[in-house]
Amino acid sequence: MKDFAISDSPAVQAQLDRLGHLSVPQGRLGLDTIHALLARLGNPERHLPPVFHVAGTNGKGSTCTYLRYMLEAQGLVVHTATKPHLVRYNERIRLGGHLIADDMLAALLAEALDAGEDLSPSFFEVTTAALFLAFSRIPADACVIETGLGGRLDATNVIEAPAVTGLATLGLDHEAFLLAPEEGMPSDPLARIAFEKASIAKPDVPLVTMAYPEIAAQAVARTAAALGAPVLTRGDAWDATNGPDGIAYRDEAGSLNLPLPSLPGMHQADNAALAVAMLRHQQAVTVTPEAMARGLVAARWPARLQKLNAGPLTALAGNRTVWLDGGHNPDAGLAIARHLSGRPPVHVVIGMLANKDPGAILSPLGERVLSVTIVPAPGHDAHSPEDFAPFSAVPVTSSSNVAAALAALPPEGDVLITGSLYLAGDVLRRNDEIPD
Repeated sequence: MKDFAISDSPAVQAQLDRLGHLSVPQGRLGLDTIHALLARLGNPERHLPPVFHVAGTNGKGSTCTYLRYMLEAQGLVVHTATKPHLVRYNERIRLGGHLIADDMLAALLAEALDAGEDLSPSFFEVTTAALFLAFSRIPADACVIETGLGGRLDATNVIEAPAVTGLATLGLDHEAFLLAPEEGMPSDPLARIAFEKASIAKPDVPLVTMAYPEIAAQAVARTAAALGAPVLTRGDAWDATNGPDGIAYRDEAGSLNLPLPSLPGMHQADNAALAVAMLRHQQAVTVTPEAMARGLVAARWPARLQKLNAGPLTALAGNRTVWLDGGHNPDAGLAIARHLSGRPPVHVVIGMLANKDPGAILSPLGERVLSVTIVPAPGHDAHSPEDFAPFSAVPVTSSSNVAAALAALPPEGDVLITGSLYLAGDVLRRNDEIPD
């Protein structure tokens, strides 16, 4: 899968071209290659600021964003690693609150690629090595790192002693990778997902989690116990009540009344509460309730129920609200449906990768859908209109791109553009809302 962007910098583009030729070698799983690559680079992963490590199916990126903003509101210098990028590869590595500069990015990618040339590393392994090099060389007070696929075999899981680990919402996604047959693994799909993601746990390091269905909760507990990590579960070690005016958070240390985060959707209050719980259950840095409140309000995270600004694309939609969300699985579909409940019905413009569930977004929206237009997912194999038809009560049509789809919509209703973060990135670029 091609998961890299083009760059205006010739030096960066030269390294992105090299990255573009990498893939996961057929049948290879494990952390041996990333360990070997990092050893050649001086093991930068052992020389990081305190690490906040987050896994999950949905919400891990938002949780990382809340952590970053709350830490920064305390006046701390924070490095952040999130994925995937939407427009520029630089989005994956943020140093002290700013996207990594092109010259440094090009140099670090070249260093990692050169060091591992005979190891056949994957795109993700080289990316991880580069971000560890950056985080180890630029001083900071903390770093926030999001996993990619799963956790157990994710390249970031070479981190040995994070300050705290966190587990966001769990659900079925990336089944081809995370449910691949392997001896000794849990047979239930959700339990297997829980095992894979909870495997970022480390000895004596708190694993802070949401509340899960029993079969997933048991898998998390067993995995953490085997790794020697205490589990701090919502509803047990901590809890939060989300209301229209704020978040009532509580744990053994006391209670906090916090504002709702700026990101729309009540599921974001849950992600924010998880981030607060992670801060409250680690000892590497201190963040006051006042800083937490400021950070939650200041947080920004593109393509997550983002209301697009006026721009070249939204101008084609006329005088209506255009929502953008990169969601592509059933949990994301439910979150979108909850957010749109009580709002005007929507025209859905959707481009979804062929390996995703075509009913994931449309089914939860139900009768709130005025029309469905299928567009390509840039650079990837995508579902056809026929794949979506069984999940739509209205006719499903297709268009060559988002601009044409918006221009052809009838006047009533709002717009939801969704189905893929790759599509979301293309929309942001075309609407002149490039993440910074």
